[in-house]
Amino acid sequence: MRLQVKGRNVEVSEQIRTYAEEKLSKLERQLADPTRVELELAVERNPSIPGNHVAEATVWTKGPVLRARESSSDMKASIDQLVDKLERQVKRYRQKRRRSRRQGDGGVPEPLPAAPSEGGPAIVKTKQFAVKPMSPDEAALQLELVGHDFFVFRNADSGRVNVLYRRRDGDYGLIEPQ
Repeated sequence: MRLQVKGRNVEVSEQIRTYAEEKLSKLERQLADPTRVELELAVERNPSIPGNHVAEATVWTKGPVLRARESSSDMKASIDQLVDKLERQVKRYRQKRRRSRRQGDGGVPEPLPAAPSEGGPAIVKTKQFAVKPMSPDEAALQLELVGHDFFVFRNADSGRVNVLYRRRDGDYGLIEPQ
């Protein structure tokens, strides 16, 4: 496992780096092959925020990409909470994977037409990420793991970029380009 520890508004001491490596090594035992882990430690500058020590991690594996963010008044406590959250994500992923193997390949949600975009607020943040080919079922697993409302992926069948989103009724919607 390659671990990269970065500091934002904080100098990462060797003690904190060693502590993080020790805690994150628990994940290595639970996952088949965590290829890369990126841990970003930060101290928020606002003194009115009680949990100003922030730990944020991204774990790239053969399967899902796991992400978590935790904050507290102590950096070690933030790292502990972060590792606990990642362990829960790994457990949930493994259970869903076992369930899907037993039940076979479930049905794909019906594709929904894309809604027209309306003028809105300004874009304040831009993210770039790799769009991996996968089935809509795998994308649904990823959506659950990252805890977002939508997930962008390349459909392995069509080769086109699709968006899977969570509907208000708890089901999923799939947006496919024409």
